[in-house]
Amino acid sequence: MPRIVPSVEAKTKPTPSFEDALAKLEGIVESMESGDVPLAALLTQFEEGTALLKICEARLKDAELKIEQLKKQKDGSATFAPATAGRDT
Repeated sequence: MPRIVPSVEAKTKPTPSFEDALAKLEGIVESMESGDVPLAALLTQFEEGTALLKICEARLKDAELKIEQLKKQKDGSATFAPATAGRDT
């Protein structure tokens, strides 16, 4: 049985912004709700939608953490800890 190895392109593909991921997710939901999608395409869209949802949730969580950090700053200076790697996947 051949082993499937992800391509380098798939690994280096940039993570979409929150707005781009949300827009694409909304498009997938509309397409799925139309009822005109064959089952195989529906499963593919579901998988893609799940991945996009994770991206949106991670971006919102990061924004929430940054807001909390700003609230905790007593002197008003905005200093942030670097985002942890791998949260976008």
